Amino acid sequence: MKKINKLTTLAAIFSFVVFASAFDLSAQTRRRPVIRKSTVRKVPVRRVAAPALYTVSSGKRFRVRMNDTLSSKTARVGERFTGTITEPVYSNTGVVVIPSGSEIIGRVNSVRPAAKGGKPGQIDASFVQVKLPNGRTRAINGSLTDLYSDDAKSDSEGAASGDRMKNRKIIFIGGAGVGGAVLGGAVGGGKGALIGGLLGAGAGLLGERYTKGEEAEVRSGTEFGVYLNQAITLPRFVEANP
Repeated sequence: MKKINKLTTLAAIFSFVVFASAFDLSAQTRRRPVIRKSTVRKVPVRRVAAPALYTVSSGKRFRVRMNDTLSSKTARVGERFTGTITEPVYSNTGVVVIPSGSEIIGRVNSVRPAAKGGKPGQIDASFVQVKLPNGRTRAINGSLTDLYSDDAKSDSEGAASGDRMKNRKIIFIGGAGVGGAVLGGAVGGGKGALIGGLLGAGAGLLGERYTKGEEAEVRSGTEFGVYLNQAITLPRFVEANP
């Protein structure tokens, strides 16, 4: 009888354990995972509108003052030099896009030192970039030119200017006094001719200077023009924030 009671008791305990385990498993199955909401606040993305661009047509002339000194005796092809734009450059609609004080970067394309026989030194240069005071840069395609009219002219001494920029190749040529240079080059395929004004102080007749075979030395402070070969687009110039 006692044995039967023990078996009954054990059976009851076993049934309770099984029931409790099943109940706990069922409760765990029904329990949903807690989803915690992120406390990180999303910041809306501000879209900055692109600035309006203004066009400067090809044919525009920049007035430039030389910062460095170039000499046909020492210059090398590929050498870079700088100048300062001395007058604001306006877009076709009258907006200032390049202020005075901007830096222009030039490149030596070819150089020929002065030689015996009265051959003066020559420097062929082009202009590849403009850097504004606010740090913005813009690639350009510019050529060396004079500061005067595009129309053909000749003075009483026979100094001739080109008829149009597209018909002339302008270079620095020795002949504006000791170590000086003038703007010169072939006009319409012709031989050497003086283009525009003489750039060096104390410059004399071109014929006299050619006989001396002077080096072309473009001194710091020399002023000349840069002709824009291709149109460019730039935003309105705005000073950088301090």
